[in-house]
Amino acid sequence: MEVMTDDYDTRDILRPLVFRLHENVPEIVREVLLERGWTEFDKEEQDDADWNLYWRNSPFRMTDHHSIKPWQRLNHYPEAVRITRKDFLARHLKRMKGAYGSALYEFSPMAFIMPNDYVKFIAEYSKERQSVGRRPSYWICKPVDLSRGRGILIFQDIKDLVYDCAVIVQKYISNPLLISGYKLDLRLYVCVTSFCPLTIYTYEEGLVRFATEKFDLGSLDNICAHLTNTSINKCGASYEKYKEGIGCGCKWTFSKFRSYLRIFGIDDMLLWQKINNIVILTLLAVTPLPVASNCFELFGFDILIDDKFKPWLLEVNYNPGLCLDCSIDDTVKRKLLHDIVELLNYKQIDTFRRTQVAGTRAGRRRVPWSTAGEGAAGEAPGLLARRKVSKCPSASSVQPALQAARESIRKMATLTKKSARVHPRKTLTSQLRERMNMPKIPSQAEAEAKNKRLAGAGHSPHKSAQLNHWLPTPDFCNYKLTTRPYFLSDKDQRPIPRVGDFVLIFPFNEAALQASRDGTDVKSIIKEIKKLVSKQLPSKEQNTKKRVDYLTSV
Repeated sequence: MEVMTDDYDTRDILRPLVFRLHENVPEIVREVLLERGWTEFDKEEQDDADWNLYWRNSPFRMTDHHSIKPWQRLNHYPEAVRITRKDFLARHLKRMKGAYGSALYEFSPMAFIMPNDYVKFIAEYSKERQSVGRRPSYWICKPVDLSRGRGILIFQDIKDLVYDCAVIVQKYISNPLLISGYKLDLRLYVCVTSFCPLTIYTYEEGLVRFATEKFDLGSLDNICAHLTNTSINKCGASYEKYKEGIGCGCKWTFSKFRSYLRIFGIDDMLLWQKINNIVILTLLAVTPLPVASNCFELFGFDILIDDKFKPWLLEVNYNPGLCLDCSIDDTVKRKLLHDIVELLNYKQIDTFRRTQVAGTRAGRRRVPWSTAGEGAAGEAPGLLARRKVSKCPSASSVQPALQAARESIRKMATLTKKSARVHPRKTLTSQLRERMNMPKIPSQAEAEAKNKRLAGAGHSPHKSAQLNHWLPTPDFCNYKLTTRPYFLSDKDQRPIPRVGDFVLIFPFNEAALQASRDGTDVKSIIKEIKKLVSKQLPSKEQNTKKRVDYLTSV
């Protein structure tokens, strides 16, 4: 492939995008990126900044986020672990429940963090035992920082509760929705492209995970009857067997699950509306997070549905499993990764990966951003469509982007000759460093003074100095950064409503959009969610309940 020259001669052709993988990243990530015509980063041959996407299983350092370049994306948001550790999630949801009421935050089972909440748990356990005519509850004990069903214990008698690490004890949902007698839950994929402004996409396709033994409260130690984790059930005796109503293995797609419900006349629209509300309310519980740009977070929300068709949040997974255990995994996860890359909204100018030429950044701002329709269909001239490794874009297909870059570079070069800059062009990195009490240049001091005037006019400062350090300026979406939010359309400066099977669920209206821009006004957003919930017709819910009762009796 021809090497790009410094002056971007007309003979230049576009270089491929470059991905960088940390150790232990699932092989399917590499496969998908290679399918799209990307090349893998070679640390021996390439510069440290010569990549477009860095994917790893563990969190990045804040210095990685601060030094991000306009053409780069990171697959983790700083401190996203706040909702992926079970004890952290329980604390945040408990706080939100106290602040905004149990009516909204009743989607998570009662939880106690051990050993700190042991006395509270004993009090609740004893109160239930002493209640006349009330059947004692079942409880589930989970290590706070383990995944894949490891270390889980289900019990009814407290004498069976044994643990040797930090655990969370929750009410066990003993009336789950069953299909042919088998318990199930949903693995919902959620992609957050920004926490400020809060921008949330859910994936329409997903995984329905089944236990491989029939549900039985009389055998609490049979993990293949009570847990739906694939890592556990694929080792069970019934995994390969054909199970009536379920089939072989232990997974369905969301599409098959929806079809199954509609056979029984169940309108599942209300269910998905409730699940979307759970996702939004859960992510609101951890805002604000430290300011970071050009990153995203893929979460795996585990949702259980009970026999009243009520969805419950079980947990939120960091790095949801992307390994391929069956053909259903391949169908769902491969398309999921392709759509994530589309959601990252790369432009042809991003292939240059240049910092030496001052005009590159200016040129990037002149490249058209895809609108809602263009981003979804992948037909925009600036959007890199899915392609095989052997295929390269033709020179004619990239002329508009190259021409914009060349013109910008020539203009900047002319200006540079006339008057050399004392300081480099302001970048997100420099601004973040200056916020961390590094020496400020005059232009930056003027910009900060302007932002203070804006903040004083229309934004109340937070009480916590630490939160103030995390929060961006009030007018975040209009803040003049060289690294602008990649998820906004050029047409209206709003998040693209749909990309592939990713559907925008927040912001869901104009009021929510404005509330998320101004430092995330949680109270106003909660008010908008309450309005949505109130529109759900009781008659529709009652009709759904009747049909679910019929389904569970089959």
